[in-house]
Amino acid sequence: MYAVIATGGKQYRVSEGSVLRVEKLAAEVGASVEFDKVLLVGKGDQVKVGSPYLEGGKVVATVQGHGKGEKKTIVKFRRRKHYLRQGTHRQQYTEIKITSISA
Repeated sequence: MYAVIATGGKQYRVSEGSVLRVEKLAAEVGASVEFDKVLLVGKGDQVKVGSPYLEGGKVVATVQGHGKGEKKTIVKFRRRKHYLRQGTHRQQYTEIKITSISA
């Protein structure tokens, strides 16, 4: 069984037992998190599609940890204008493990 959920402005295809990184959530490590923005649930050749979300669709996950992603370099440059700005960014994430899917 799999589902497509929306969180943090992105969509993820998840199945029970899968581990993924999503945008940072305000939850403690070990806490249970529910995602109610379920776009699609499928099992074999049976697929339920919402418009935009499924009624009664729910995905439950547990938080495994928080962290920061890899460092990205940001450069703003204007040629011939003596303008150069450099910076870096590390996106924060939450690692979750999917425990149950219901539709």
